[in-house]
Amino acid sequence: MRKLLVSALLCLVCALSASAQEGYAPSEGNLAAREEFSRARLGIFIHWGLYSMLGDGEWVMQNRGIRYSEYSRLAAGFCPSKFDAGQWVRIFKGAGAKYLTVTSRHHDGFSMFKSDASAYNIVDATPFGRDVIAELAEACRREGLKLHLYYSQADWGREDYWPLGGTGHNSGRKEGGDWNSYLRFMNAQLTELLTKYGEIGAIWYDGMWDKHPVDREEWRRMWNIDEQYALIHSLQPSCLVGSNHHSASFPGEDIQIFEKDLPGENLNGFSAGQTVSLTLPLETCQTMNNSWGYNITDENYMSADDLIRYLVKTAGKGANLLINVGPRPDGTLPDEAVERLEALGRWMDVYGGTIYATSGGFVKEQPWGVTTQSGKNLYVHVLNPAKAIFVPLKGNKLVSAVTFCGNEKVAFSQVSEGIVLTLPEKECKCPDQIITLTFKNEL
Repeated sequence: MRKLLVSALLCLVCALSASAQEGYAPSEGNLAAREEFSRARLGIFIHWGLYSMLGDGEWVMQNRGIRYSEYSRLAAGFCPSKFDAGQWVRIFKGAGAKYLTVTSRHHDGFSMFKSDASAYNIVDATPFGRDVIAELAEACRREGLKLHLYYSQADWGREDYWPLGGTGHNSGRKEGGDWNSYLRFMNAQLTELLTKYGEIGAIWYDGMWDKHPVDREEWRRMWNIDEQYALIHSLQPSCLVGSNHHSASFPGEDIQIFEKDLPGENLNGFSAGQTVSLTLPLETCQTMNNSWGYNITDENYMSADDLIRYLVKTAGKGANLLINVGPRPDGTLPDEAVERLEALGRWMDVYGGTIYATSGGFVKEQPWGVTTQSGKNLYVHVLNPAKAIFVPLKGNKLVSAVTFCGNEKVAFSQVSEGIVLTLPEKECKCPDQIITLTFKNEL
């Protein structure tokens, strides 16, 4: 019965034309979900799968040239006996996160959920036999977090993923598979994810870059994204669609994603082709160390203070921060990651009012730091120590300047094109000194 229902849904969606997506009009629920997403400002990213067993990151199959016939045998030994979805979600909530994005399927092709479309999944192919996505969905509902699902478009094992793109050339698969079969497979899995686990906040695509023709429209047609985006929006109209394709947004996408870069920057080489959307909510995904998936030798974690500063800078750009954790193969979270999340949560308990439900400040990034704003308040985040700072301001009367924590008056003087704030001594060894500027009129 379920297979018949899935087939009927797929046939319905196939009837939707590309022109419908070209003129994509998000539903009222989708627009409300975008607004809720923008207010969240902090999410947790989870990269977890068979690759965690090898302790060398999520690209280990590609980077070590492991054949699929051998790599897939890892499933028979995958039994994360210490996995506790409730414990994970409580830690994430304690950190101040409002949503969780988890890898439902990565480029190795292994599904972390029960799938009728492929037996290569955590329920049917492992001794663990439990549906991780189902357990996380339930835990998120209990704790009030939104669940977002990462879904890989690239696949290093399936033979119908053909012709090959830029990766997966050493997996030993046969040549000449049916690409349309692969597209149907993805639609079937997306249908499962959006009909079996309740409300899903977003589908977070990754891997489209693996096949990237010169022509943008050809790229769009190759991946059949109009049909897939229409499928998602037909099954759950409020579900947001985002894609980490390192390019300008396509019609049908509801959020814009930046990998390891703040919007408008290209320090890591992924964002050269991305113009920052003026209409879509923005999100930056970032690692705590140098790895997405669990890497047993990577202890190069950013400090808790640096993590807080990065969150503040992301909010100053008007974007969410999706900070990554790579769980161990036994299902536990690395101690270093938990320590930093706990520190982040303590900071957000005090200063979250300058981050949540704010927009990037009208005063753009300065040598001293960034600003966020809400209502009549401009929050000045001084990230680089200074005794006095210049804040460029025009056209709105400043009523008061006080410390955010302590509400003590801050001296200021009017100068050409703005004001100079004379900063008080820091009340504590905080990574961010925050001054609240209140104006006469809404910003």
